[in-house]
Amino acid sequence: MDKLLAVVFNDEKTAYEGARALTALDGENSIGIYATAVITKSADGTVSTKRVDGEFPIRTFTGTAVGGLIGLLGGPVGLGVGAAAGTVAGLVGDVYVSGVDADFLSDVSKALTPGKCAVIADIAEDWVTPVDTRMEALGGVVYRTTKTAVDDERHAREVAATRAELDQLKAEHAKASSDRKAKLQAKVDQLRERLAKKIEQAQARSKQAEQEMQAKVAALQKKADTAKGDSKAAVEARIAQLREDFAQRPHP
Repeated sequence: MDKLLAVVFNDEKTAYEGARALTALDGENSIGIYATAVITKSADGTVSTKRVDGEFPIRTFTGTAVGGLIGLLGGPVGLGVGAAAGTVAGLVGDVYVSGVDADFLSDVSKALTPGKCAVIADIAEDWVTPVDTRMEALGGVVYRTTKTAVDDERHAREVAATRAELDQLKAEHAKASSDRKAKLQAKVDQLRERLAKKIEQAQARSKQAEQEMQAKVAALQKKADTAKGDSKAAVEARIAQLREDFAQRPHP
């Protein structure tokens, strides 16, 4: 199951230890890591990245859940991101990209007070005990949320509702008297423009989701090619689950 993880630590040293512990769990196939970052919050509320690790091609911030979450945690003002990590400014406030729910974001924001650090990770996790045990031993407080297609479904419903409204207006326009047609046509044109924007947004989001899925599959396949036995089977199962989850997403 794909999840977003945030582990809050009191200092940078233990945050790095937490990141290394997650990497070890990935090596044991207890979890699968797709993207990671260590972040810190300064006294003025600015969130900055301290480190980004990994071989996965999606471990670059642009278009990833980790980047979106960091943007949300930093807020619209003063988001500081190291030059080596790249910018996530375009993702600030984009809950869709980060895949978080409001409660998760609120909990992490409250815990990540100035001076504290956190490990942010996009992971595959089937049970919580391995991560919780390692992180708690280091004094980390774990927050997680399951990534879902709820926003995809909501957007699909919005597109369907707009289409239905447009069909109704067009039918009314066809029956209207000549003095009403111009006003109704203006409404039809406005609604067409709104629908086109919604469809364009849905297509862009679907393309982004497909690119991330393909990047994850490619990276996991590389890992599977060098694995053996149960480890290989676990990675291959993770690949199959990624493809199945993507196939079940609503598509525009």
